[in-house]
Amino acid sequence: MSRYALETSTPSAGLNDRSLGWLRFMWDKATTDDDWSDQGEPHQWWDRYSEPPMCAFPRFDIAEMAYVLPMMLEATPAWREGYTRILDELARRYVTFWGGIDWNTLIGPDPNVDRYPPEWLTVVPEHLRGRYALPGWTGNGIEPWGLQPDPVGCDGNLFYRGWLNLLLSMRHYVSGQQSETTPFEVTGYQNRQFTWTHQRIASFISAQLVARPQGAHCENTKIWPFCMSAAGLGLKLYDALLQTSLNEPFLDWVAFAQKHYMGRDRKGRIDWVAFYYDPIENATMTFPGPVNGYSALVLLHYLYPQNNQLGLDLYESAMRQLGWSNPKVPVVQLADDPQLLSTALWMAREIGDTTTWERLREVSETQFEPRFFGDGDSRFAFWLGESSPWPRGQINATMMMIECAEPGAWSRVFNAPNTTMYDEPTVRGVDYPRVGIRRTHHDAQRRILEVDTYAATPSRRGSPTTFTVDNLPRDAAVAVEIDGRHLSTWRRTTPDAVAIDVDVDTHRISLTYG
Repeated sequence: MSRYALETSTPSAGLNDRSLGWLRFMWDKATTDDDWSDQGEPHQWWDRYSEPPMCAFPRFDIAEMAYVLPMMLEATPAWREGYTRILDELARRYVTFWGGIDWNTLIGPDPNVDRYPPEWLTVVPEHLRGRYALPGWTGNGIEPWGLQPDPVGCDGNLFYRGWLNLLLSMRHYVSGQQSETTPFEVTGYQNRQFTWTHQRIASFISAQLVARPQGAHCENTKIWPFCMSAAGLGLKLYDALLQTSLNEPFLDWVAFAQKHYMGRDRKGRIDWVAFYYDPIENATMTFPGPVNGYSALVLLHYLYPQNNQLGLDLYESAMRQLGWSNPKVPVVQLADDPQLLSTALWMAREIGDTTTWERLREVSETQFEPRFFGDGDSRFAFWLGESSPWPRGQINATMMMIECAEPGAWSRVFNAPNTTMYDEPTVRGVDYPRVGIRRTHHDAQRRILEVDTYAATPSRRGSPTTFTVDNLPRDAAVAVEIDGRHLSTWRRTTPDAVAIDVDVDTHRISLTYG
């Protein structure tokens, strides 16, 4: 076995230590209040530094940080409240002024089109350089659309509402709460407030895709396969949970994209993928030579769960062009973007490409600087040689998708969501982050719920704590064990719930009912 083999989180073993450390840091970020209004500024640990100029906005940290939470449910299906709290805090920030700061402040044509640094010009078609807005300049107000104050209900800005819909769909899945018709306010241009529901956002995206077979704009004038694929994935989960068919127009777009936004060689292999397409300029942005492999890589998280074969074709194209699957050559990163390598690492693990996995895992373990930090070393992240006091959220979000669950967990969220957990015994009232839950397992035939606890705050080990198990059959006989011994410190609180008193530590608590 390689020294870079993965100590993965599994349903049988529970979340591994790295996942628990990242969860603790996510909790810190989500539950520490900061001001995302136009009068304030997000805490510096929200990543608005990675991947400039395109993704250097804190909204991307919010959206990508959520990905591990529905995956973690495979290890802890009976404990969801901590994940729901984090998702609520993420969604609350997403709809603020700072959540949509690019749409709310980058108005009209970019006045700096002729003053970009040379390295940024590589993402602009060569014949347009010096007179064309960079990716990242949203251009609210550009003709023919004009100024549109609502960051959701507008012609462009697909990446804002697409990832918002994905975030809300994950929140629905994790919580089990049907809140799709609950209204909320979204902050737009000049602090105008716009009322939306999850249902209306999903329907708006789907209808827009019907009307625009080429695809909807992200930044005004640019259609991105990346943004389109994420928008489709949010619709797919929405459909899976609510038995709708809003994702169907996206599937039509995939067929269009394969004809117009990517090409194949004589052997039928994908040999180029558009980074984006501008229908106003009729310009397709593609990277030269092996660098084009990155355009395929960025789509994998979003396309693979929706079209396995296309995702596999894109992955093989990228690995062939970059040489990462070839054991005869060293792994060379042609772009200074660790998130691209981490995406390939995730996909290699997902499909069982052990050769590429071994090669890329060695890079991540030796160069990405994995380490525990914080009080009692209870937090974990990859530091990537950064001198900042906080790890980069966007890059860690992708890396932790590898740590937090078994291969296939991400695809299962969208294709086989576990909705039976809503009707099974559920753990609530956990005093997280004093005490944490590493694993839960429910055996319906034997009528046993197992709950594995640990000291999420090591300094509180040994202190008393209480949690509740509810959703039990009414008035069922109950017996509780802790670490194989009878536990008497529990009490019935309602006909379908019991409260259990334990100490903060590593324990396996078994509740037998009925």
